[in-house]
Order: sequence, then C-alpha cells, then structure tokens
Amino acid sequence: MQSEQRQAVEKFLTGKTGAASVCIDEARLLSGGAIQENWLLRVSLQGGTQAGVLECVLRSDAPSGVAVSHSRAEEFALLKAAFAAGVTVPEPLWLGDRSVFGRDFFVMRKAAGTAAGFRLVKDMTLGGDREQLVQRIGAEMAKLHAIRPPRADLAFLKLPERSPALQGVHEFRLFLDGHHTAFPALEWGIRWLEKNAPVTEKLVLAHRDWRTGNYMVDEHGLTAVLDWEFAAWSDPLEDIGWFCARCWRFGRLENEAGGIGSRDALYRGYEAVSGKPLDRAAVFFWEVYAHVRWAIIALQQGERHVSGQEPSLELALTAHIVPELELEILNMTGCKHA
Repeated sequence: MQSEQRQAVEKFLTGKTGAASVCIDEARLLSGGAIQENWLLRVSLQGGTQAGVLECVLRSDAPSGVAVSHSRAEEFALLKAAFAAGVTVPEPLWLGDRSVFGRDFFVMRKAAGTAAGFRLVKDMTLGGDREQLVQRIGAEMAKLHAIRPPRADLAFLKLPERSPALQGVHEFRLFLDGHHTAFPALEWGIRWLEKNAPVTEKLVLAHRDWRTGNYMVDEHGLTAVLDWEFAAWSDPLEDIGWFCARCWRFGRLENEAGGIGSRDALYRGYEAVSGKPLDRAAVFFWEVYAHVRWAIIALQQGERHVSGQEPSLELALTAHIVPELELEILNMTGCKHA
C-alpha cells in the first residue's frame, strides 16, 4: 500500500470510527484475489468510543477485473444482507470509494482461520469435526436461501429472464457461439442441461461460488463465508450442486461435500434449517451445471491471458483444466443419466 493511500485510509477510518486519530500499524496484501485485492489492516485507534486495536480487511477492486462480478458497493450490500440473516460472514463495517483509495473498496472485520482449500482437505487439525462442519455449512446455506426477492437493498440484482437453469444455458451457449474455438463436449453438456433443466419453484439469494476455498475455518469450525461477487437470485440447489461438484473436492473425491465430508451431513444441515427435503435428482443436475459453468469460466479466464488483456500465469493455467472438466461432463451425462 502506497504512503498516500495509507494516509487517505487513515483519514477515512478516523471519520468512520470517531477516533481522535488512527494509525495503520500493518498493511499486508493477502494472497489470492485475481478479481479483487484484499489488504489485512492492523489499526490503532486513539480516543473515541472505539479506542484500541482494530483488525480488518480492506477489499478493493484489483487493477483489472471481470465484468460479470459485482462492484464493491454491491458486494458490501450483499454482505450486509447475509450478515443480517445470520449467515456467518465477515462483519461489513464501512463502504468507501475511489476518491480515498484510488479504487472502490469496503472495510470488513477480519475473520480468523484459513480458507486454503488444498490445505483444508488434508489438514485434519482445521475445521473441527468434519461432519459437523459440513452440516453447519448446509445450515448456513439454508439461512442465506431464506433471503428472497424483492429486496430494495438488493435492487441491483436482476431477476433472470428465464429459469435459472435455462438462463445459464443461454449464457453458456452465447459465449461458445462467439468463441474462436469449438468445444463439442461442452456443447453436449449444455444440450444435456437444456433437456434436463428442473423447474425452480422459488428464487432465493444464492452465493454461486460457495465451495471449499471460499470459506474460512479455524481449529474449531466455520468462521466466515467469503467472496460474494457472483451472488444472484437463483435456484437454491445451485449452491448445493456447486459445493458438491467433483471439480471442487481438491482430490478428496470420496468426500462428496466439498472434499471435506459427506453429502448426507450437508443435506442434514440444510434440511434442518429450511424445513424442506432436498430433491436429490435435481442436485445431480446442478452438479453437471457446475462443471459446465466452471469450464466456461476457465475458458474466459484463459482468454484474459491469451488476448493480452491481463498476462497472468495463473489465468493461463486455469484454462488447462477444461479437458478434465469435459471428461467429467461426458461421464456424468452418459446414457445412465440421460
């Protein structure tokens, strides 16, 4: 963080906290964040009602981003809505703009623990009892899905023109139709989705990227659900399918819920809070959908590198997972499930 940015943020926090003075003792850029930057701040507050040390995270736009992701103001509104609904998210504190930091940003309270998916699936000292963790995640999803349209505070979320499933089919096909390379296996998967699309009875607020790697745990359990930039009104089973998708198990394929626990535990937690049984067949559809969607996203990320828009080894490597996803889509959509 540049010195002028640091000074501007100190002034911003002084106004928001009512402190007599604010000093940023530590500002450290956290790993990850191809779309956003996350700065861990350790702040000393002198005077006022909040005197003491504040540990928080400043989340800003990255120098380049993805057009379909929400703005920081929108993500802040989503965090506030989820926090008010009792979902375990970092407490949203203050919203800022580019006049302060050079890019739009907001400040949220720091959550303890780690989010690294590759570490979580292997390190059994993290997350506490794994079945209880997965059950808790299911319960948290059900709390989020209790938020339904219309919501004045979430007016920026547009209702899908079609059912959520068919809206996705339309967007996937639109991208591939304009892409310079053909992907027949993905076209097959999209057609399967179109033919097997379930009816969505009620739209809910879905996270749409709720997977291992996008939530934090400590040695006891869940501490925060992160990364809300793709949230939308959708089918509640989209989150269930995304969490259970084989591509998000980090190699622990036997643990069908996020690579960390059983599918039954996830369903049990969800059903206990929602009061409704999950449609297992419909969950399978959304797992196929997850693989197609992730393949499309991977192609889009690779294109950001190849086009020269954002040269990045991480983005370039992401595109190389597409053949594996295509194979899984073909395996899932064989005659047995047609």
